[in-house]
Amino acid sequence: MRYKLLLLLVLFGTALHAQVSVDLKGFNRKNGASATANGDLLTVLWPTGEKKTGKLIVDLSAGQPVFKSIELQEGGKNHAIATGLDAAFLLTVGKRDLVSQNGWNIFFDKVPNKPFRSYDIELNKLSAAVSTTGARTVISIGSLKAPGFTGTLEVTLYNGSPLMNIAAVMSTEIDSTAILYDAGLVSKTAWEKIGWSDVDEQMKSMKASPNDTATLLKVKYRTIIGENSQGSLAVFPAPHQYFYPLDEAFNLKFAWAGNHYRRLVNGYGIGIRQDLFGDRRFVPWFNAPPGTKQRLNFFVLLSSGNASSALTEVKKFTNNDRYVALPGYKTMASHFHNEFIMKVVLANKPIPESPTFVEVFKRTGVDIVHLGEFHYTAHPKGPDSLRLKELRALFQQCERLSTKEFLLLPGEEPNEFLGGHWLQMFPKPVYWIMSRKEGMPFVTDEPGYGKVYRIANETEMLELLKNEKGLAWTAHPRTKGSTGYPDKYKAAPFFKDKHFLGAAWKAMPADLSLPNLGKRVLDLMDDMNNWGDRKKVLAEADLFTIEPENEMYAHMNVNYLKLDKLPEYKTGWQPVVDALDQGKFFSSTGEVLIPEFTVDGKSTGEEITVTGRKSNITFKLTWTFPMHYAEIVSGDGAKVYRERIVLNDTRSFGQQTISKSVDLTGRKWVRLEAWDVAANGAFTQTVWIK
Repeated sequence: MRYKLLLLLVLFGTALHAQVSVDLKGFNRKNGASATANGDLLTVLWPTGEKKTGKLIVDLSAGQPVFKSIELQEGGKNHAIATGLDAAFLLTVGKRDLVSQNGWNIFFDKVPNKPFRSYDIELNKLSAAVSTTGARTVISIGSLKAPGFTGTLEVTLYNGSPLMNIAAVMSTEIDSTAILYDAGLVSKTAWEKIGWSDVDEQMKSMKASPNDTATLLKVKYRTIIGENSQGSLAVFPAPHQYFYPLDEAFNLKFAWAGNHYRRLVNGYGIGIRQDLFGDRRFVPWFNAPPGTKQRLNFFVLLSSGNASSALTEVKKFTNNDRYVALPGYKTMASHFHNEFIMKVVLANKPIPESPTFVEVFKRTGVDIVHLGEFHYTAHPKGPDSLRLKELRALFQQCERLSTKEFLLLPGEEPNEFLGGHWLQMFPKPVYWIMSRKEGMPFVTDEPGYGKVYRIANETEMLELLKNEKGLAWTAHPRTKGSTGYPDKYKAAPFFKDKHFLGAAWKAMPADLSLPNLGKRVLDLMDDMNNWGDRKKVLAEADLFTIEPENEMYAHMNVNYLKLDKLPEYKTGWQPVVDALDQGKFFSSTGEVLIPEFTVDGKSTGEEITVTGRKSNITFKLTWTFPMHYAEIVSGDGAKVYRERIVLNDTRSFGQQTISKSVDLTGRKWVRLEAWDVAANGAFTQTVWIK
């Protein structure tokens, strides 16, 4: 018996120390990277810029940190950025409500109010492979496991940049699953100090003491940085994908640093995190449908400089959290329930000369803001005196706060008459009341206000939109208070009318297995195109509190309207309404732009004729993160067709004009979308086909 036990121990020890073979069959040296396996060590070098090389040494032996060293070679000098690092992933698993509302599209779910568990994902080094995908090198190490989940560790290196992506790619077969994840890098000796920017954009630092308990940090730019005498290593998430939808964009301390984080991480580390309870309203977390590959990921940027230098480079990927100016375009953000009128102006509180919410938008590069005031806070149905007073205060403040460089537009989410939730925009101030007593006319002239409309039903609402050249559209379609819409009223006269614009897009729900954001509304856009009513989709933020310390950029998006100049408030903003109505805009998270898109020379909102020949589609992209793909989407009135253009050869911070011949015979419409490696993206409106 003793000999059998000894034999088992010997066999176990042999298995424990068995060398992991590295599969290099999918690796191609022609892309400029190199990969060498020697014993338990895998060494990968990749070009990170002119005369710059990144070097990653992976240790495949059991019981050792997976990253033996990360180095940056510049001008003949070697910078040991970090040594002895492990990737840490904490997976929190909860229950998704798929029954009470609208399946996986649900927003009104409170996952943390139900039982949930958090797990440290365990890495067992059983296999390794290196593959080439265009200008990227991917290192895969198996396997990862957590209760109910299995997966692989993936490290992606991007040619031309000292940028890495580290991902736990995890799957489950358990239905109705919602997840969150925290992640980072752990080391006993990697850093001398930790740096970050506070919400006032002041650099802060603390000594990296291995015994210090982990602390949660309210940071700007979602970034935490480890620094030593040789350089720095910045850890940050995908700027939008990591932030599941919430009503509030509160800064919930999305970074951590220290020892034994959440009493689950073994060792001292730095990383990104989510607050399990979100904004304490509706907290839906991420969808994790059975069989999907959820990419629990974060980015790492290497720098030979200090933490401040590293952060400067990170900020470039989001243009300093700002929507860049584009010649011939103006930026517009929509759907904000800041309630400045009811909470400040009409609450008899001091009215600031320049409210903080206006300054937030200006710093973010937004030229036009379309509000959603009076969201269950005011008197839309009257009494008439209160409703008119509220509207006048809104119009006065919008005019006061608008300038030649910034346009603040009045708007509401009325949610009356039509079904579901919707927003409206008129090209000038319009007084209207969402009720009409019997015997009262549809429109009257009121002293001190002028023309006043009183609306009793959807027919009169459409008449108002026609009379005042306004637009309406479905807010958060197919979810929230618009669950089932616009599908339920797609045959209604008001929906088919040109004054009903269409719907609004937001990254909701969230699913880390998808390469893009906002699939719910992109699918609706294709459905509406096939319905044949020539609708449009604009981006919406749908946020409440707007403060400088908030994580606004992560939760925002923007529309680039084709406008040479900004209209002045006092003369009306008909050009803004016209740009939306005519589909002369594209929408973006900010990192990917589509300044040009034509089909046979025609741009969005216009019509082409296909006569048995292939059509020429030309578009221009600009980007910060390396691109993933562009997709030409078309339809024939029943089916949707997709032609993907893989962009894995692109590097960080580029632009490219692409032309492609596509057979659009039998199609009725075509549009374009484009996405980068962090799931940031942009999409155009539609070109119609006769």
